[in-house]
Amino acid sequence: MTIIVDGIDVHYEVRGSGPYLFLLHGWGAHLGLFDHLAEVLSTHFLVVSVDFPGCGQTQEPAQSWGMDEYLRFTESFIASFSPQEIILLGHSHGGRVAIGLAARDDLPFTMSKLILVDSAGIIPHRSWKYHLRVRTYKMGKALLGLKPVKAMFPGALDAFQGKLGSTDYSAASPVMRESLVKVVNTDMEPLLPQIKAETLLIWGENDQDTPVDNGRVMEKAIPGSGLVVLPGAGHYSFIDNQYGFTKVMESFLNIDRGQ
Repeated sequence: MTIIVDGIDVHYEVRGSGPYLFLLHGWGAHLGLFDHLAEVLSTHFLVVSVDFPGCGQTQEPAQSWGMDEYLRFTESFIASFSPQEIILLGHSHGGRVAIGLAARDDLPFTMSKLILVDSAGIIPHRSWKYHLRVRTYKMGKALLGLKPVKAMFPGALDAFQGKLGSTDYSAASPVMRESLVKVVNTDMEPLLPQIKAETLLIWGENDQDTPVDNGRVMEKAIPGSGLVVLPGAGHYSFIDNQYGFTKVMESFLNIDRGQ
């Protein structure tokens, strides 16, 4: 299915019937990763999953986005269904967006429950090696971006960015690279105490992208929240430990499989 949101042709899927439950994927991912989860939840909920702009089958924005644009887009997309009340699940970058929405009190709908899965949003404390890497990257990018250097060594800048940049950064288009830089440098931690929705945090114990310590920070900051750490799972805990993840979700959402 497609819908136009803020001038962007957006791809999404709807399954099941019942209360609205929206799924937000991580950076560079797509809604297909939620196939199993959406199928399980669709027996009790109307499950809506969406490809963020620049991901999956949704066109990328004309210009780079920061968190304000992602929040505005997501609010508009959800509001297009005219729900009175929703449950929102966000994984990784989708969790970052979900935090921003959940912290607001002027949404055109009520968020009854929030589920953050291996969520982004906490800016980690960086080591001196990280800062050295960033400095080296910026200096190299500036040098290789000079017109005479680009003329003498075509392709050198792309190769350099691919070598030192993150996998997500290297794989992204120029617009999405700028967007990534903006969002990863946005600290969502100050918003956590403002979240009023009943909140569940689910983390993979071996998550290397957003370590479980981030989940513990969120648990302390979000009033009444609870953290579940899934053994043997990494950053994609809902895929790595499907059985454990499903059981935790069923408990939190009061799903009775005996019905």
